[in-house]
Amino acid sequence: MLIAGQASALTLADCTRTTHISHGGQADHVDLGEGRVMWRDWWSQEGTATAFVLAECATGQTLSLLAAEENMGRRNAFDRTDDALAVLERHQSGARVFATFERIAADLNNIARDVEIATLATENCACGAAYPELRGEKTEFMLAG
Repeated sequence: MLIAGQASALTLADCTRTTHISHGGQADHVDLGEGRVMWRDWWSQEGTATAFVLAECATGQTLSLLAAEENMGRRNAFDRTDDALAVLERHQSGARVFATFERIAADLNNIARDVEIATLATENCACGAAYPELRGEKTEFMLAG
């Protein structure tokens, strides 16, 4: 017999969703291991943008970066997605002790735009799916609807 909580357990696949009616959302959620997750934010209305977010589930710390954008205001279009993903992969393939958000951000500053480190008090979807035991005092993520 399944317990009700187990039947409705959140999965990474559940996290792929449209967050802004028909023109923005989150996709490609990945469990990077050791309490870290990553996903892609996308936007596509008149202009397009692709961003990536890494999150430490236990602390709520996130690293976000804009990897591509076109027709999103006055800034010139750019696409550094492959270069940004190569930096993320290089850090992910090494020892986690050296893959701090500060070091990753420093490597991304001349590649991506809007590189930011923040700490959130609310659990994100990917952490809720992959590492619910690391929620701590953060507000639990709940899918809308």
